[in-house]
Amino acid sequence: MNLDGLYSELTLEMKAKLVLVVLDGLGDLATREQGYLTPLEAASTPNLDALAQDAAQGRMIPVAPGITPGSGPGHLGLFGYDPLEFQVGRGVIEALGLGLTLKAGDVAARANFCTLDAKGIVTDRRAGRIETSVCEELCALLSKKVKKVGDAEVIIKAGKGHRFVVIFRGKGLEGPLSDADPHRDGAPIPKVEAVDKKSAKANKAAKLVAEFYKAALPVLAKKRPANGFLMRGIAHQPAIPSFVERYRLRPACIAVYPMYKGLAQLVGMAKLEGPQTIAEQFERYLTEYDNYDYFFIHYKYTDMHGEDGNFEAKKRAIEEFDAALPILLQKRPDVLAITGDHSTPCALRGHSWHPQPVLLTSECSGSDKLERFTETGANLGSLGLFEAKYLVRQMQANAKMFDKFGA
Repeated sequence: MNLDGLYSELTLEMKAKLVLVVLDGLGDLATREQGYLTPLEAASTPNLDALAQDAAQGRMIPVAPGITPGSGPGHLGLFGYDPLEFQVGRGVIEALGLGLTLKAGDVAARANFCTLDAKGIVTDRRAGRIETSVCEELCALLSKKVKKVGDAEVIIKAGKGHRFVVIFRGKGLEGPLSDADPHRDGAPIPKVEAVDKKSAKANKAAKLVAEFYKAALPVLAKKRPANGFLMRGIAHQPAIPSFVERYRLRPACIAVYPMYKGLAQLVGMAKLEGPQTIAEQFERYLTEYDNYDYFFIHYKYTDMHGEDGNFEAKKRAIEEFDAALPILLQKRPDVLAITGDHSTPCALRGHSWHPQPVLLTSECSGSDKLERFTETGANLGSLGLFEAKYLVRQMQANAKMFDKFGA
């Protein structure tokens, strides 16, 4: 039996409010160097602690055991889309998040400025996290100098910080392509290749990327610290069923960074633009409360500090989130889930495969009698260890959206 089909058959029309709050990269590891504490355990979180008194907790596997997810698969899983079935290039997500419209045959890449040494070795993958204004200037320069490669138009748009998007618009193109990113410092930019070597369209797209590098790198050669760029998630937009179709909920996204807006748009969520801080995001939720059934609220900074290996900064980011939480609770939803899209341990300075903690509270959740929301506590929770793709189904069940199965 098709499980998604069964869920659809059992779904009832209910007037319920569901909220998913994602602290990006929330999960962490308790290491000796960190006093055997994670940032979540070390942080002062009185509001999360209060929620924990009336909540169920558990841990979620983002994709499959041992597989480290990117942000795209991590969030698609949280939205209930099996990330192994629905594979979406990061470039597509970022482009949509920046408000760009992708046409059939467009190939999009998520890019970021980096620092290269005289031999073309990457010495800083994020170019010191340059300011957005610098990124905008560099993107404007590239757009002026490189408008076309081969028979394809090149569209470049700046994102936040060191990030930007490149779209190749032409005939006979498709992805996915391998990354032009070594994913570590101390290595050269790798050559891009078609994932499917037999695809003429993908091979053509790979050649265009190579031509783009040949034309664009000289434009940046004298810039510091951003004298190069990396590209990843190079792909075309796939077909994907909408959130409304799958769950019969009117969804909205309140996020700051383009990538997460793009992920939400990909599945048909409304993008509620404007807020720049978590407090402002929660205020917007209060304003829009009556207009939607499901809210996805994204908080970036836990992941950012985890990637920097900055334990104290990640701890402070959690505390800042916790301080703003009472704003959201002014209109407490019927079901509230708080989790991460994956773990970003400070000790590893990057995403990891470790299950992320999840807290779920509703009138049906009961209490696991845990005093705090932490990785250690979540290990003991009644939700147990489950795949992230089932979280939205857990939320629907807690909203009493499913009829009984069988006689």
